[in-house]
Amino acid sequence: MIEFKDVRKSYDDGKEIIKGINFTINSGELFVLIGPSGCGKTTTLKMINRLIEPTSGKILIDGKDITKGDPIELRRNIGYVIQQTGLFPNMTIGQNIEIVPYLKKWPQQKRRERTMELLRLVGMEPEEFINRYPNELSGGQKQRIGVIRALATNPDVILMDEPFSALDPITRNQLQDELFDLQQKLNKTIVFVTHDMDEALKLGDRICIMKDGNIIQLDTPEEILKNPAHGFVENFIGKNRIWSNPDYIKAEDIMINNPVKANPKRTVLQAIEIMKSNKVDSILVVDGDEKLLGIATSKDMSKKEGSKKLEEIMETDVITAYNDDTISEILKIMDEKGVGFLPIINKEKKLVGLITKSSLITVFSKLYS
Repeated sequence: MIEFKDVRKSYDDGKEIIKGINFTINSGELFVLIGPSGCGKTTTLKMINRLIEPTSGKILIDGKDITKGDPIELRRNIGYVIQQTGLFPNMTIGQNIEIVPYLKKWPQQKRRERTMELLRLVGMEPEEFINRYPNELSGGQKQRIGVIRALATNPDVILMDEPFSALDPITRNQLQDELFDLQQKLNKTIVFVTHDMDEALKLGDRICIMKDGNIIQLDTPEEILKNPAHGFVENFIGKNRIWSNPDYIKAEDIMINNPVKANPKRTVLQAIEIMKSNKVDSILVVDGDEKLLGIATSKDMSKKEGSKKLEEIMETDVITAYNDDTISEILKIMDEKGVGFLPIINKEKKLVGLITKSSLITVFSKLYS
């Protein structure tokens, strides 16, 4: 765990770059620092391995103040990946990967075994690549080496400073996917700096948005998209970005919260009056615990005696969706089942809302108006 406690950074000219920030990065978390140029994100990252020293405040790793120890030893125990890879051109790929294990006096055989293991981890056969030089690799291959070099001594913390920003879009997307997969396997604490919101949303467990040395919002990608805390955040992420990320939109975000409903003991006549007053042509039937039992439409009631109970005429085979289903899943169900509405239930099968095609149109029209 990494903790920042009222950390500030000023330079000799008096300019304050970091203005008293406080936050915690959880163990095993991929934590993204993002913001416009000059916001302080790279300064924040570099203070973790003391490439930049804070002016005041404390930075703790697993409860220990990092300023109390040897900065060189600190850096050897923290992986570090930068945009230009930082590979030594006069060293082979194997030698580049082994540089920190060598400095930590690992035996030669152990170093070589670790190097081969890491090359295989990113799909680069050791026999083909271990004796090559950096100038013989593509940009994507160099960046893979930069990443696994940071993993060489199996550090708990890895810092990544815009590692993929210089790559072409196809290679960049591929490496983002590979990093995500690696993180699922290795469960490292990764602090990742980027200026690209798409990259942040794709990778981050949590995202810290910075501006002028301050933290503007720190939250999960989903929460930032749904509830930007500041006008700057909304503008920075793009007002309509959530709709290009449909997996972040849940049924509960767009459903009608109080659908028209009735107890199964209600008569047809009573149900018709309820529907009339609410200007709907169907009614959802729930029990005393709000569990969905069925649905009755005006068509179902048209030829029934007014004294009949809803439980006698309702349709019980109701197609539903869960409140945490995504909008992509909702639209797929509607399309495959040929339905114009979906009652929304929670895991206890209780009715919590309703989505209709017309309500979806209303949501979209408000967004783009």
